[in-house]
Amino acid sequence: MKRPEERQKPYLISHKSEGSKLTVLLSGELDLKHLTAFIHEIRKIFKNHPADAVEIDFSGVTYLDSAAALGIIQIQKGTAAKNIDCRLINLHEKVKGIFSVIIEDALTQPPFKAKESQEGLVVQFGEALIGAAHDLLTFILFCGELLYAIVYILFHPRSLRRQDVLFYMKRAGVDGLPIVGLISLLIGLIIAFMSFLQLRLIGANIYVPALVSFAMVKELGPIMTAILVAGRSGSAFAAEIGTMVVNEEVDALHTMGFDPINFLAVPKVFAAMIVVPILTLYSDLFGIVGGLIVGVTGLDLTFNTYITQSLSTITVFDVVTSMIKAAVFAVLIAGIGCQRGFQAQAGAQDVGRVTTSAVVSGIFLIVVTDSIFAIILYYIR
Repeated sequence: MKRPEERQKPYLISHKSEGSKLTVLLSGELDLKHLTAFIHEIRKIFKNHPADAVEIDFSGVTYLDSAAALGIIQIQKGTAAKNIDCRLINLHEKVKGIFSVIIEDALTQPPFKAKESQEGLVVQFGEALIGAAHDLLTFILFCGELLYAIVYILFHPRSLRRQDVLFYMKRAGVDGLPIVGLISLLIGLIIAFMSFLQLRLIGANIYVPALVSFAMVKELGPIMTAILVAGRSGSAFAAEIGTMVVNEEVDALHTMGFDPINFLAVPKVFAAMIVVPILTLYSDLFGIVGGLIVGVTGLDLTFNTYITQSLSTITVFDVVTSMIKAAVFAVLIAGIGCQRGFQAQAGAQDVGRVTTSAVVSGIFLIVVTDSIFAIILYYIR
């Protein structure tokens, strides 16, 4: 009498030996649920009945999924490593279709998720430094290629895809106006209110407009706008190009004779360089309006007084340098987004990785560049 677990099996495995040849007969349904069990049975048959040649007969198989097919291929490769000829026979059309979608190279590829490292702190720190140096070198090389493409377009303006530039201007600029305006308005409100709490102690409420205007135009306007654009558009650039790389669309561009950097990256960079300075002016304006709301409603300042104090603080030099910073931030955002996108390798998981890396790297470069600008502008002024 069969045991209950044997009666529930949807498959049956038997074998027969003819001299030095072993034939394994498979029938029923072979699927992921019973993968471990039937693989173990087949290997047990191989172990108990050594042979110089093995045939796996699929004539009785009614269902086969990709996991079971992959398990059979692993068995076949294992026997081949022992110099045993293993053949699959009597495969009907559906079974052949399943085996046709199996990529055998995937068996030898390293997993996407790295194994836990058992190395010491010094080794891990060294590997991190090497990875950072390699990443920096890759970014510098990409910047060189991007600069060459931009110079080429300056001398051959007809090669620029103007429709794409307009499209990305809308996505990065027009579509970003609401969030940039709202965040800047709230930042202006907060700065005005917090500065009022301190300045009222010495009766200097009149300086609140100057503080808000100076902070927004000099620092907060450009950097907040850049961070928002990096989160919205930089990530979108990386995800778009990364998906094209995974789908082999970038390879198709190479095959057709197009330069992917000229075709994909340059329109995004030009669009960002145009819209980010405009968004920065927009952010400065809304930040000052936020301070105006607090000044008029809570500080007993008139509209005319607030505007006069703000204009007396802001100079043309401050506005121009703010626009220059915004343009540099735009190049960094679009450049790092495109560069990370081209680094995608395979699968949706890798697209997510490069997208996250684009946002983090973009924000880091924005902060570092802003610090450099602060030092340079201090000595220039």
